[in-house]
Amino acid sequence: MNLVCAIVFFITISTCIYAQSPGKASGRVVSADGKAVAGACISINHKVLAQTNDEGYFKIQLLPGRYTVEISYVGASTQSRMVNITTGQDLILDNITLQESAMQLKDVVVTGQYEAQSLKKSVYQIRTITNERIRLRGATTVQQVLSTELGIQFTNDLTLGTSDINLMGISGQRVKILLDGVPLLDRGDTRESLGQVDINMIDHIEIVEGPMSVMYGTDALGGVINLITKKATWAASSFTASLRVQEESAGKQYNGFDGSGTHNQSLNVKWQRNNFNIGGTLSRNNFGGWAPGDGSRAWLPKNQLLGNLSAGYNTQRFNIWYRINAVDEDIISDGLIVPATNTSKDQRYITHRYMHELQGNARLNDKLSFNAAASYTDYSRRTQTTEQNHTTGERYLTAVASEQAVAKFNTTFFRGTALYKLASWISLQPGTEINLTSSTSDRISGSPNINDYAFFASSEISLSSWASIRPGIRHIHNSVYDAPVIPSVNTKFSLSPALDLRLSYARGFRAPSLQELYFNFHDSSHSIDGNPNLKAEYSNSFNGSLAWQVLNEQQVRFRATIGGFHNRFNNFIETGFNPQNPSITTYLNIARYRTVGGTIENTFNYHNLQATLGFYYTGRYNQLNTDDSTIPDMSWTPEVNSNITYAITKWKANVSLFYKYTGKKPGYEYATNTTTIRRTEISAYNMADFTLNKTINHALSLSGGIRNLFDVTRINNTSQDVGGAHSSGGPVPVAYGRSFFLGLNYQFLK
Repeated sequence: MNLVCAIVFFITISTCIYAQSPGKASGRVVSADGKAVAGACISINHKVLAQTNDEGYFKIQLLPGRYTVEISYVGASTQSRMVNITTGQDLILDNITLQESAMQLKDVVVTGQYEAQSLKKSVYQIRTITNERIRLRGATTVQQVLSTELGIQFTNDLTLGTSDINLMGISGQRVKILLDGVPLLDRGDTRESLGQVDINMIDHIEIVEGPMSVMYGTDALGGVINLITKKATWAASSFTASLRVQEESAGKQYNGFDGSGTHNQSLNVKWQRNNFNIGGTLSRNNFGGWAPGDGSRAWLPKNQLLGNLSAGYNTQRFNIWYRINAVDEDIISDGLIVPATNTSKDQRYITHRYMHELQGNARLNDKLSFNAAASYTDYSRRTQTTEQNHTTGERYLTAVASEQAVAKFNTTFFRGTALYKLASWISLQPGTEINLTSSTSDRISGSPNINDYAFFASSEISLSSWASIRPGIRHIHNSVYDAPVIPSVNTKFSLSPALDLRLSYARGFRAPSLQELYFNFHDSSHSIDGNPNLKAEYSNSFNGSLAWQVLNEQQVRFRATIGGFHNRFNNFIETGFNPQNPSITTYLNIARYRTVGGTIENTFNYHNLQATLGFYYTGRYNQLNTDDSTIPDMSWTPEVNSNITYAITKWKANVSLFYKYTGKKPGYEYATNTTTIRRTEISAYNMADFTLNKTINHALSLSGGIRNLFDVTRINNTSQDVGGAHSSGGPVPVAYGRSFFLGLNYQFLK
């Protein structure tokens, strides 16, 4: 009921604000051959106000003032018109002609590129999740956006309230997480930083599968996920403010704006005048937790405050900006009440993260440009354990040192590159990178640090109009390990105007993290020791893809991509039992490990319908094959996904369905207390979200829908390994059941 009242309140306020006799602007959008363009987006400051109808016509309503109206369509270059609106005016614009373009905004990628480049021209096979898809999902976390992507899976640690990502069968620190090209710091062997990024500041996401160690260094063996934030544009003076309020249930559990369910509020402001801009975002994510009711482990309550402040100076040839990102996270784990004493032991996991970023680029002339990024991250996570007397209400800290542990990590990062175009057919990019990481913790002996200093260089060579090659090499000096020289080569062949072949090879290197080496973690749920004798990991990876633009008409487009990968690892680091003490989990080097797989992805656009259908097949190496040759050396898991969106232009609405099937995940283990090897299996499951987005006016929009349509909570797991912190046994937690959400988005533009 509280949610309904809030929605009504905001609608009423918006109606009052816009009761100031607005004006109207209308027009028609056509293609270069004069045909009507249906479904073109009419927007101001990236806010879609309307879409053209089947005859190409549109009409928008605006308050008096001067505006830059943008007209965009998939496969066409974006056009803009300056309009002056006066009270009661009905302004009719001349026909707006869209020219076909391969360099459209949504197809421009930056990850691993010399400079912003169209997806078709890139030598890398890159998947992009656009700002439009993020908006249509009504997502409140990055994990929700990635959850139905092919090749990506998440594992959840309900004890610590964290999640880890798996890409191409490769997990943890082998997947590099970047924020605008700058690596995010994680305290352990999981990528919990993904859950500490404000989705409201993200413009789009780029995913590159396969090692990117030449460009991005250690930890990029499995691939790169680059979160690209919203940036100020080189444009006229403006002030924008946007407010987002969204409420979501946790399964059947919900309490308005606080307590059960998920509660998200976000405020974003941005001001720019000529070449200067300043802005900031403040968001609150509150999750009240969820319990299945059968006494099993529950999803822990979590409260996050996420904020950032930025300032920049931007021209057509020079750009510099600074931003500070701050995270305050509190995860609450209340213990059971002991009847004899009427007391409980409760824990809180308190995280503070401050990340300073300074980035800039300069184009001196048409041949020479520079790009630099520097950051400093200060991260701490505190375990606070208290005991509460429920009779007297008293609460006090426990006296056990391990129950009041604090872990602090910090990293200093710098990357600088230059781009020199030697000729129209060859470019050279040298660069240097410095990464200094240190830690102090109650669970780490001393104050260890690992420092990386690297020099890298690559070149993009156009052998002909249809063939490009990008060789690269990276030399690393690691303060702990002897690092090899890492080579890579990426190629692209345009077999025809509609058919592109990409082939690549890369060598990978990863030094063990501070936690894997020195971190000792012992409590009621965990018993983990670091291993200072670990060896560094090495990999050889081969990737290939064939992209075919089957249809490329104005109203009908169909694109198909087929790809494959093969990753081989030496000294692969995995958790296992300490040989001297089987009750303790530690990190061990496996002699070898590999993943193999293939994918088929199809994208279809027809008038107002956009649809994708993909298939992914991943094989993971069974290490017990070395002990028993009857065990297959690979275990295979299929995935299927589909994203379907239909725009109802008459209603200014979109309906969307996001679906993914994750197949069975087979494995092998030694049966309990025997030397017999038995087969295990994690069951298959389906995940789907349905969303509805409705534009009310140029400032106000609503979003709502159903998450987890199939009501998945936990999936069956036949493994008997239920001991230790990183055990593989027991039901696998996936989600907290079918949930419903409703959100309101309000934007003010001056």
